[in-house]
Amino acid sequence: MPLHTLDSPPAAAHLVPSLETRELTIRFGGHVAVNAVSCAFQAGTLTAIVGPNGAGKTTYFNLISGQLRPSAGQVLLAGRDITSLSVSARTHAGLGRAFQLTSLFPRLSVMENVRLALQSRKKLGLDLWNVWSHHHDLSARAAEVLDAVALGARHEVQASALSHGDQRKLEVGMLMALDPDVYMFDEPTAGMSVDEVPVILDLIRALKKDREKTILLVEHKMDVVRELADRIIVLHNGTLMADGDPETVIASPVVQQAYLGQAPVGEAA
Repeated sequence: MPLHTLDSPPAAAHLVPSLETRELTIRFGGHVAVNAVSCAFQAGTLTAIVGPNGAGKTTYFNLISGQLRPSAGQVLLAGRDITSLSVSARTHAGLGRAFQLTSLFPRLSVMENVRLALQSRKKLGLDLWNVWSHHHDLSARAAEVLDAVALGARHEVQASALSHGDQRKLEVGMLMALDPDVYMFDEPTAGMSVDEVPVILDLIRALKKDREKTILLVEHKMDVVRELADRIIVLHNGTLMADGDPETVIASPVVQQAYLGQAPVGEAA
């Protein structure tokens, strides 16, 4: 049984979650990678999803964002069942995902990458010349986004020529341009230098101030989790084993056992 430690206020009981998974499950042959995970996420919160390597964190993300189709269960966005929708349809519905590995248009410039994200948001098609010659307001917005991710001075650089850290910044910028209702970050600081990490964390802090947005964060750096998270859910062997406020969850023996790679009490190692 999961260790549920987060007490929701009574007034929240009637609210429709911005995102919810119900009994979400995926099997690969005889292996259950995500096992009947039911979890609801409300606007105005940042939830960190943690667990040891192989716990099912990224697989759970892939099920939510549509990269994988579940063997059972549902994904709901603002009460709407989106389980059968494609990745692009989920994006248009308000679900935004930044990947552990960057997902960019490598041959386009930094500015053009953000412009395409803005086009997608506005459903303007993919003809850069026809669109951008007549939509100067969107060009201005693209410049604002690039300044926010500290890439304004590199707007003409080809995305493939950026350092890994700058590519991560660009991907966050593209996600900001999409302006989703739900932001999903899969280890956003992975592979970044110590000097580059603060820019990404500052961006997430800024996004968190918008109480209409929901943020999910897969992260293994517990100092980052402690600082940013309002709530932590813990996956272990694909199962939801803890859910609550950061201090209580991090201190719980069952979570510490999972991170140390030990079996919970009463189970064989």
